[in-house]
Amino acid sequence: MPAVDQTIVSVHGEARREVPPEQAQFSVSVNATDKDKTAVVTRLTRRAAEVDQLLDRFGTAVERRETTGIQVHPEFKRRSEKAVAYSGSVTTTVTVTDFDPLGELLAQLATGDLTSVSGPWWQLRPGSRAGADVRREAVADALDRAREYAAAVGSEVDRIIEIADADTGGHRPMMRAVAFDMAEASGDAAPAFDLHPQEQGVEARVLLRVTITEPTVLAPISASSSPS
Repeated sequence: MPAVDQTIVSVHGEARREVPPEQAQFSVSVNATDKDKTAVVTRLTRRAAEVDQLLDRFGTAVERRETTGIQVHPEFKRRSEKAVAYSGSVTTTVTVTDFDPLGELLAQLATGDLTSVSGPWWQLRPGSRAGADVRREAVADALDRAREYAAAVGSEVDRIIEIADADTGGHRPMMRAVAFDMAEASGDAAPAFDLHPQEQGVEARVLLRVTITEPTVLAPISASSSPS
């Protein structure tokens, strides 16, 4: 604990960087509709397997794939209690770390029958090194501010008594998403989409509390504030 007569200075430090994304995510959904429910399920499983086979061909570029939704539901005509058809979908979320083949992968998915893709969403890895670098810059900024306050009264920073994260207002990096309707794709050979990875904004804000040495410069008391 600081001595009772030590002056404490509290400051905030901030830093922000624009850095390249480290991952891209997109979702791919296969769909089917038929009067027979079994036929719908059969088509969905076949089309989902085709998507998996295509993802396999891109090897280590695909870091992770996760089934994030399966739906099979009846469709009714108005005022009818009997289903007239069945529709369904299977959605897979894919995470990619190698962006070079990503445009080709999306274009090949475009040729799938009744297949739709949403994305990509650009992002950093959880716990990215970029966040640690920005936090260090925020601490350095806070120390500079503390030294400026201390110098203004003829003091120096003595020691740090607290460093804590400060509220950043819930800032999240902006992510751009591009959606394609793959059912409308045409042509024998699918071209590669020309993708432009979006840089990610990373920011940090810290609270720093320090003690300073005994001030040697004090502002004089103005006449208006002197006791009468």
